[in-house]
This record gives sequence, C-alpha cells and structure tokens, in this order.
Amino acid sequence: MVNDYLSRIVSGPVLDAMKTNGRYDRHKLQYFHWRHDPFMPVEFSVAAYRLGHSMVRPGYRLNDAHLLPIFARKATPNEESLAGFRTPPAGRAIDWGRFIDADDFPRANDGDVAAKEHRLQFAYRIDTSLVGFLHDLPRSVAGDKPASLGERNLLRGWLLGLPSGQAVARAMAETPLDDAEIILGKAVDAPAVGDVVGPIVAAVTAAGGDGTAFEGNCPLWTYILAEAVKHRTPMTVPTVEGVPISTPQLGPVGGRIVAEVFLGLLFGDGSSYLSMDPLWKPVTGTDFGLRELVRYALGRGPALG
Repeated sequence: MVNDYLSRIVSGPVLDAMKTNGRYDRHKLQYFHWRHDPFMPVEFSVAAYRLGHSMVRPGYRLNDAHLLPIFARKATPNEESLAGFRTPPAGRAIDWGRFIDADDFPRANDGDVAAKEHRLQFAYRIDTSLVGFLHDLPRSVAGDKPASLGERNLLRGWLLGLPSGQAVARAMAETPLDDAEIILGKAVDAPAVGDVVGPIVAAVTAAGGDGTAFEGNCPLWTYILAEAVKHRTPMTVPTVEGVPISTPQLGPVGGRIVAEVFLGLLFGDGSSYLSMDPLWKPVTGTDFGLRELVRYALGRGPALG
C-alpha cells in the first residue's frame, strides 16, 4: 500500500533508485539514517511533506449533502464548513467513494451537473499555489499572525534554519533548479490569466519584495513544489471527463526525502511488514492499494489473505 501511495506522488526514477529486484531495499536509503530509533527529520516535517497543502481543494462533498468549504468565509463566519476542533454535526458521515476510486463512476459531459456532483474529488495537483481559503486562515486555526498558511510555512522554515532548496540539492549531488525554473503559480494544462505568476525572483520583485534575496536561495518548501512541476507525468485519471492530464510528481530532492522517510520509518518499525515479512503480498496481487483496502472494508472486494 505504501508503494501505491508513493508511486502517485513521487516520480518513478526516484522510487526505482531505492529498489533491488523490484523491492524497496533498506540499504538503498542514502540520506535517512538513525542510530537507535527512526525519527522525523525537520526537512520532511517542515518542508517536503507540506506538499499536501498545495493539494487541498477549496471545498468537499463528504456525501450526498451540499458542497462544504474547508473554512467559513470571514464575511459569513457562521457559514457551515469543514472546520475542525468540534464535534462533527449530524450528516457528516464520509462516503469514501468521494475520495478514493472505490466506486464505478459514470462518464458525463460538462452539462451533466448531477454526475459531476457525484464524481470522485481528486486532490489538486502539486504546485506552488494554495487555494484562497489557505491565504487567510480563521483565528480558530491560526490564532497568531500571519494568517496565510504559505507565509507560516516559510516563516517556520526560516526560524528552524532550514537550508535552501538549492543547498539541499547540491548536498544530494543533484543539479539545482535554475531560478527561472522555480515558477510560482498553478500547474494546470491550459493556464488562464493569473494562474502562473512567474519565476520566483521576478514574481517577488513584482509584488514589491526583494526578489534578489531568493536568487539561488529558494526556501526548501517552495523549491520542492517547483521541482515537482518540473517532473510531470502524463496519466489518465478516472474523472467523469476521463481525459489525460499532466500530473506533477515529487522529483529527486522532494521525492527522495518523502520516500526515504516513509520507507525508513517502516524499516525501523519491527512490527511492520517490511521488517517481519518483506516478501508478503496480499492474495489479490501486488497491485493491492488503498482502493482495494477500502473496497474490502465496504464488503465490495475479496479477502486480503
């Protein structure tokens, strides 16, 4: 299952470099090492694994109920939303078929509103953009300034002394991205006006900041996201449209950090399958993943064995 997850967000060549005869090999972990117990490196927790922030949608349908924003708009603070830190209201049971391709969805054209409302809600692509709700977090989530999640990520990385993305790339013997390759904006196939802001130095300068401060000195979080945009993989996903899209995946810096930490934690856990029975595989075959687990839990799939 971990391979199912990693193969979706990390580019294939990065994962292949950590395998022997098609299986993940602890001895192929080049950067994540521990003396007694595995741990969570700050480069992972403060930068690389915050890739998920760029994948958040502005709202979700938990079930057949109406679309809910992730946070209430400040102009309408009493608006029903998905904000946490409270007992879930009635009617919030999750239909996992909305989030995992455990169901068969009918195809629909753009005019079929009903089918679109019942489709699978894929995560947004990994890129250097965040949805509007994350630019102005509510006080229940961010009681202190700044209210922007992006600013909070960057400030946290600076306060903890994270090296730049280029410095980490060089330490990993990878050729760093040029400043012109670190693009701020959405990684969409057909960008509209405003979707792409531009290269980081020019974009910061145009916004009134000191763009020169980022010359060859990109924050690690931003660098990893921009690197993912450079490693796009064409694939067809089972949306109602069923059209191929270009999907960013973590590259040699971000992908290696994320994959090595996940695998290292599993190798370091004496009760994990990678430690106890590395040759085990479910009776359904090696393609078993989260989709198959959910289908089994819902009584729609075969026993795992």
